[in-house]
Amino acid sequence: MSKEEKPYVLHVAELIYVKVCDIKKKNPDFSNINALESFIGTNEYKKVSSGEFHDEWIEKLQKKNFIDKKTNKKIPEETIKLLHIQKDMMIKQLIQFPELYYAKSHFPLELSQRALDHLWRMCESYELWCKETKQKHLIVLNLID
Repeated sequence: MSKEEKPYVLHVAELIYVKVCDIKKKNPDFSNINALESFIGTNEYKKVSSGEFHDEWIEKLQKKNFIDKKTNKKIPEETIKLLHIQKDMMIKQLIQFPELYYAKSHFPLELSQRALDHLWRMCESYELWCKETKQKHLIVLNLID
């Protein structure tokens, strides 16, 4: 797979990864966990966790008759189905209960921990893709090493 042929399902992982990296750049003393926790409060997180990100994305693709602008080829129906599955998974895994985030012990509650774990896996997936496509320069968080 060439660098240009990033699977559509990785686009949301890339968005998350880039935003978490931006948080770490602005806060050099943050651990990866701190940066992921900070991402949870962003507008991007709200859009991804609510399904709005995927809805807007799929709507844009639909307006272009599901033609990929880079390749000028029709996006396979299976890929569109995967995007819908990914949207549903994001909504379920990134469920929003901000007032429940920390208990008195300052450890994340189960729902928040599930969201944090899912975000970690999304970032790992992005790093694995970067490694497989020989784009190691894009790996900043070093989650897979």
